[in-house]
Amino acid sequence: MMNLALLRMGQLAALGALALLGILDLHGGLASGSLEVTVWRVGAAIAAAAVWLPAHRQGSARLPRAALVLGTHSLLLTALLFLYGGTSYNSLWGLAESAALLGVLMVVSRRGRSDWALPAVAVVLLAVGMLPLRAGSESIVITFGLIQALAGAAAIGVGIYLRTLEGNRQRAVDAIRAEQRTEFARDLHDFIAHHVTGIVVQAQGARFIAEQDPQRVLLALEQIEQAGAETMASMRRMVGVLRDPDSRPDAPLAPVSGVSDLETLVGQFDAAGGPSARLHVDGELAGLPVEVSTSAYRVVMEALTNIRQHAVEASSVDVLITRTPLQLMVRVRNDGPGPRTPTVRERPGYGLVGLAERVRAVGGRITAGPGVGGGWIVDAVLPLEWSNS
Repeated sequence: MMNLALLRMGQLAALGALALLGILDLHGGLASGSLEVTVWRVGAAIAAAAVWLPAHRQGSARLPRAALVLGTHSLLLTALLFLYGGTSYNSLWGLAESAALLGVLMVVSRRGRSDWALPAVAVVLLAVGMLPLRAGSESIVITFGLIQALAGAAAIGVGIYLRTLEGNRQRAVDAIRAEQRTEFARDLHDFIAHHVTGIVVQAQGARFIAEQDPQRVLLALEQIEQAGAETMASMRRMVGVLRDPDSRPDAPLAPVSGVSDLETLVGQFDAAGGPSARLHVDGELAGLPVEVSTSAYRVVMEALTNIRQHAVEASSVDVLITRTPLQLMVRVRNDGPGPRTPTVRERPGYGLVGLAERVRAVGGRITAGPGVGGGWIVDAVLPLEWSNS
């Protein structure tokens, strides 16, 4: 809002300056008796102002085309006045038109489509440099022409500079958005795979206990409903981002969960049936960096999902979170055998691959393998001061 207000104030100031220059042109025209030509010059200035004043989108083709028409018109008028008018049309060659064309040069350099902007800028710059020739061919007039040409080059430089800044900013935004969407793909796997796996496990359990304990079936159905609602929420977030990412750059790309949510996560896993899960915390978990907290949560979530899918013989799961002054250590251990090698027809999982990328992104490391006393262990170490190093 502040930037828009400053822009409007700048435009008003520029219009005020053009109005003053236009008054000077009209006064000079009245004094020299060349009112018709002066009105023509002022009209050209108004047309040029009408080109650069509106907001133009980046890469506009209409803007440089209009500038090309303005530059050609200015050159033709200069040629006619130089060849047939001489100095009879007053020494004021069109100050308002000169200033307006400088604005056109800057706006075209900043916003115009590249293939049209180059010829348009060349023609308008030539028109700006030739404008003083309407007052004659004396050395002082030629000097003013060179000064205006330098001013035009400066306007082009300002436009190119602003265009470069905006391009760099857009590239940075695109890079961040691409990184966020990659992160979203990882989170999408983590959350939806976790919830869907839980739904499948609970549905299978409910089928076996339906005849023995109907009350437990109702509990399982409630848990399935909750997991389904969370999955739908994640899917809605995904669809919202993928449908219109440009108009919603700040849309949340994934639920934000951290170590404070681990108790709920482990509790849901334990309540869903299957291996008994326990959470052990050693150290104060408050004040962790966001990237470390969310990465620890994803490590535990992916490990629990893999246990549901692959460690069907496991009877217990231990989640250990340990904080030291320099790092956060995460261990998920189960007493079942390690995951089997997938067959040719089965698709390989991408959870651990994405998880390893996430952990490396915050300067940590992760390993997964059989424990010394049996079972399967996922270990992750996340540095707490890596981002400041």
